[in-house]
Amino acid sequence: MLTNKIVLITGASSGIGALAARYAAERGAVPVLAARSEDKLRTAAAAVPGPHGIRLLDVGSAESVRRAVSETVEEYGRIDVLVNNAGYGLFETAEDMSLGDYEGIMNVNYFGVVRCTKEVLPIMRKQGGGQIVTVASMAGKFATAKSAGYAASKHAALGFMNSLRQELRGSGIAVSSVNPGPIDTPFFDTADPDGSYVKSVKKFILPPEKVAGQIVRIMETRKDEIDLPRYLGLLVRLYGLMPRTADKLAGRFLNLK
Repeated sequence: MLTNKIVLITGASSGIGALAARYAAERGAVPVLAARSEDKLRTAAAAVPGPHGIRLLDVGSAESVRRAVSETVEEYGRIDVLVNNAGYGLFETAEDMSLGDYEGIMNVNYFGVVRCTKEVLPIMRKQGGGQIVTVASMAGKFATAKSAGYAASKHAALGFMNSLRQELRGSGIAVSSVNPGPIDTPFFDTADPDGSYVKSVKKFILPPEKVAGQIVRIMETRKDEIDLPRYLGLLVRLYGLMPRTADKLAGRFLNLK
């Protein structure tokens, strides 16, 4: 159970962040929903049972992160779990994507994780424990065409988490990664505005309820990592054994954007 644990969730104004807040509250936690839009946050928070909070937070701004974390600790006295969930993507070829878009994706998906984690870590060390959960992506392990910027940002986030996990072993601070495949959320409003990719992966797309449930579960189990769906994790291991063959297969079956 997560009884009375203070759980700060970024990107919580919609999608899996909002659902994870609700599910965590149902398990006894006190979720603090954080995102850029106050209106959307209040709408998401209305569905959360029991005590909860909201914070305006732009993970792309170091000052915004400092303020949100400081206000949370001031109100609740601690942060037991940080869920790095904020992120976005654009599906374009590596050649066509602008440098500005590369920088924007990396600033949110990677540096946003770094900013929030670095701000929370001293608090968790002082209180003697905690957990950092980052919602990464299977794209961080297995990249496909038209996802160079997004996949690179998720590779970076996973590399950061894997290194951090080794540094924090024995500290009482758990480091966990959740790596989902495509999810049926507003993420695709930006990444896939014409809906063609969502249509092509309709049979494989994950329901947000399942992913949010697994985020809450990893808070309870404190496992290092989970891949969703699990069979994609097996494919990633296969890719590690024979990457050239897997690339050819990916070109035929996975390049659906």
